[in-house]
Amino acid sequence: MSGALVAGVLAGYGIAVPVGAVSAYLVSLSARTGLRTGACAALGVATADGAYALAAVAGGAALTPVVEGVRTPLRWASVAVLLVLAAHTALGALRRRGDPGGAGPDAPAGTRAYLGLLGITLLNPMTVVYFTALVLGDTRTVTGAAQRVVFALAAFAASASWQLLLAGGGALLGRGLTGPRGRLVTACASSVLITGLAVRLAVTG
Repeated sequence: MSGALVAGVLAGYGIAVPVGAVSAYLVSLSARTGLRTGACAALGVATADGAYALAAVAGGAALTPVVEGVRTPLRWASVAVLLVLAAHTALGALRRRGDPGGAGPDAPAGTRAYLGLLGITLLNPMTVVYFTALVLGDTRTVTGAAQRVVFALAAFAASASWQLLLAGGGALLGRGLTGPRGRLVTACASSVLITGLAVRLAVTG
């Protein structure tokens, strides 16, 4: 059981720590809307990671050809969503640049932030391939039903801890940049980064 726990934690951090477009958007969202909304969004990302970890240990190698079959359309859907997010972030910041009150009325509520980041993260089916490769590579660690559940929960917890750390950093950044100009710069920088990552995803696959 402890082996499945350790494997899940390492797998969760392995998929969560590399900085990508979702991480950039999470930090920017927390900076603009506060820790509560950012934390909800962070848990949305972690839920998707945990769900894919559970799917990997439950389906194993049978999932890989299915995922490969839809990889290309989902990749382009992910690129489109990231570009929309980048545009929405920049345009929203430009609309609110004269508002000294901060985030403005169109800041996403917690539930909406959770569902939004959950959906964005689920668009990356290669996460399930990642978890499947780990599980198949060490068949002795995750064997029975209990070990599968422990692995998935540990992966969720590890991902959640990292995503919440990013959300907290974003909230601190937003607190330091309380003025309209600071928020505008942060949002535009995030939009540029997300756009660049989306273009890279489109080009490299």
